[in-house]
Amino acid sequence: MRRLAALAGFACVSCLAAPSARAELVVFEDGRVVKAAGYRVLSEQLEISLPGGGSYLVDLDRVERIVDDEVVVDTVMVEDETARVVVADLSYRADRRPLFSTPYDALIEEESRRANLDASMVSALIRAESNYQPRAVSRKGARGLMQLMPATARRLEVRKPFDPASNVRGGVRYLRELVDRFGHRPELVLAAYNAGEGAVETYGGMPPYRETVAYVNRIFGWWQPMPAASEKSEPAPVAATVVTR
Repeated sequence: MRRLAALAGFACVSCLAAPSARAELVVFEDGRVVKAAGYRVLSEQLEISLPGGGSYLVDLDRVERIVDDEVVVDTVMVEDETARVVVADLSYRADRRPLFSTPYDALIEEESRRANLDASMVSALIRAESNYQPRAVSRKGARGLMQLMPATARRLEVRKPFDPASNVRGGVRYLRELVDRFGHRPELVLAAYNAGEGAVETYGGMPPYRETVAYVNRIFGWWQPMPAASEKSEPAPVAATVVTR
């Protein structure tokens, strides 16, 4: 498989799958990945259904994340090979405010300033994750404003995932780790928040998962990254698609 080129906001990539397949990827905190036919959360456990039949239970706090709707890719077609990768300035700036005028804007500002991150990016991510519902629980078991899985919350020392201050502090800390790891490439930072660092590194860029591509596109629909000082042109609008045939 070829390495994926830049995607969200900077190039248009179509993933052609033959045959296409639907699965869920369960990523454990130790890095193991299990392909599941389905799953359901049972209190503090996750029931994983296997593609060949049968299921088993694991403790939910062992699960780092779950990515829905994997696309098994045989070929990656890059429609714009010449698209220039834009390195964004994701650092905190006083004029880059939260975008949606919510009761959590002061908290987002405080934690973004503490972590030296763009507060407008953080606010867009929270909208995509929980739509600003502090007690949100996803069907995967992710919790709170920034939808932290129990394993991630434990690693980040977030003991009260439904407490907005604790949740946002932990989520912003994780975002800071991703920015440091992926070098101010916003499409990769957001993809890693959704699908995991391992998926981004495995595919050499945007993982070809419908959920992840839609997630990154949704955030770019609200938020425009600021190019780094060395960049002379504005980044192109987001144009990422996954097509299966």
